[in-house]
Amino acid sequence: MKHLQVKHSSTLEKDDSTTKNAKGFKGHDMLSPFTAGWQSNNLDPLVIEKSEGPYVYDSNGTKYLDALAGLWCTALGGSEERLIAAATAQLNTLPFYHSFWNHASKPSLDLAKELLNTFTATKMGKVFFTSGGSEANDTQVKLVWYYNNALGRPTKKKFITLQNSYHGVTLISASLSGISLMHRGFDLPTPFVLHTDCPHYWRFHLPGETEEEFSTRLADNLEKLILKEGPETIAAFMAEPVIGAGGVIPPPKTYYEKKIQAILKKHDILLIADEVICAFGRLGTMFGCDKYGIKPDLVSIAKAFSSGYMPIGAVLISPEIAEVILSHSDKLGFFAHGYTFSGHPVSCAVALEVLKIYKERNIVEQVQSLSPRFQAGIRAFSDSPIIGEIRGTGLLIGTEFTDNKSPNSPFPFQWGVGEYFGAECRKHGMIVRCAGNIIVLSPPLIITPEEIEKIISIYEKALKATEERVKELKSEKK
Repeated sequence: MKHLQVKHSSTLEKDDSTTKNAKGFKGHDMLSPFTAGWQSNNLDPLVIEKSEGPYVYDSNGTKYLDALAGLWCTALGGSEERLIAAATAQLNTLPFYHSFWNHASKPSLDLAKELLNTFTATKMGKVFFTSGGSEANDTQVKLVWYYNNALGRPTKKKFITLQNSYHGVTLISASLSGISLMHRGFDLPTPFVLHTDCPHYWRFHLPGETEEEFSTRLADNLEKLILKEGPETIAAFMAEPVIGAGGVIPPPKTYYEKKIQAILKKHDILLIADEVICAFGRLGTMFGCDKYGIKPDLVSIAKAFSSGYMPIGAVLISPEIAEVILSHSDKLGFFAHGYTFSGHPVSCAVALEVLKIYKERNIVEQVQSLSPRFQAGIRAFSDSPIIGEIRGTGLLIGTEFTDNKSPNSPFPFQWGVGEYFGAECRKHGMIVRCAGNIIVLSPPLIITPEEIEKIISIYEKALKATEERVKELKSEKK
């Protein structure tokens, strides 16, 4: 492990001169999310102090094109005056009030109504507000259990999710996630969560197998798992329309439309769409469900819901499930679930303005017009000897670095290929997401054609440098 730290440290420190914080916060007091101890102890953090449109500035004044939109969320960029005004006006009127005991603020009531009108893949009946995506998916489990208890089905409690899926970091939502690194050291996942095949065609298809045949095989495996466990024990299946943090993995042809949903319906299993990353135009449709013909019973949203300006998430609940929950709450006394910040008036006021802007500016049509060049520009580098696959849709794309173009030949983790690429991007003024041998681009939806060309140009420069670095590492290995 010590050797691993040294390898990664040397890779990241290569770019330290351009990102080092002049104030010197090395060994700072925060326990940083998704950060190794050696990083926070030995390296200065990249301290971001200002945002402007799709750009952010660090504490040295260095400007970066934020090609990840914060964490997939700042769809409207970092300086939308209407959102600042909405937050300020609400802070001056009612900075906080709760939603317990049939209390509410006007922004929360207006937002719930607007959200139900915005989601059109299937009719939804109620909205439950949270502070983010993890809380939303945690809430999903409690709602489904409550629902099945109300129906007299006490054994129907298990959840099935996908390998490599990401659903959050609370005890329950991390268990739902299919990423093993999120389970290590935490005694996760919990026993009621089952994981089924990741629908990544490039990595897992059999020789000669078409995408539709691959989808059929995975659907058959899902049904075998359901029958093995007993349909009477399986409560719900949760999935992202496009797997996001697990590597940007769009579903293969017919996966949702013709395969998965039919099996779930056959066995009376609820379908939960985790739209935390995909919702609000990212894929070129208002929701990922619209793109893939998904008709969910419940939906989780967050991130671009407020364009990242305020913490907020939500659960959308079908009329049928909502009716059962409300009826059961009457029998038990009340619905005993909620968060202090459920329906926070400032968060709701900002999110309401965000939805208005998405519609006024035709954000979906804007993504549709920009995404062909974005996708084609990055995919043009697919022939690189260090790239195994480039995949994505809309304004979301991932690159997986592998040796010999093979999914079975990843570069050694110690080489830090993805991190090196990310450091090269930062040298040229762009921030991307790095996760091992995978890098992700998910820029703000307000990106211009000129800024897309800038992303492609920096990507090319970083790729050439990374190719040279891999050559060096291979020669050292010999």
